[in-house]
Amino acid sequence: MLKLVLLSPGMTGRTQDLNQEKTTIGRLEDNTLQIAEPSVSSHHCEVLLRGSTVVVRDLNSTNGTYISGEKITEKVLKSGQILRLGQVEMRLEADTPGAPGKTHFDRTSVISGGVKLTELEQTARGGGFDTKSAGFSKKDNRVNEIFIIIGVTLGLVILALLIYIAATIRK
Repeated sequence: MLKLVLLSPGMTGRTQDLNQEKTTIGRLEDNTLQIAEPSVSSHHCEVLLRGSTVVVRDLNSTNGTYISGEKITEKVLKSGQILRLGQVEMRLEADTPGAPGKTHFDRTSVISGGVKLTELEQTARGGGFDTKSAGFSKKDNRVNEIFIIIGVTLGLVILALLIYIAATIRK
């Protein structure tokens, strides 16, 4: 059986089985799935079962209906895709008893022991992360040396000028 699983904060884990040909979703109570959230229109969209295919049709909602980030008027929704109505997100899942499926986590899992410094250093040395293609590069120490030389030179010039001015004033 197919179901919609809400992912947005405050609604996480709430589900709606898709066991009818047409499931309406909106803010008002007369919808099959009522979502009392201001960004959801009173009659936002409908989910249609056409055999084993799930089709989502926007009902001229104010904030739009999106599938995987793409604004739609009518489109097929596939298992695992994210459906967004206003600011509310939900995922279509296939609930088949006894069949192994993907495990989805709603929260970040805490890893005991964390990440070791040696693992980070190994990654930074080229253990799988290409820093150049990601737009990162190692800072050039030559640039730092030039700034230091310029700073020291300017400091010496200023010191020489102060000594010259002080000697001129004494005369």
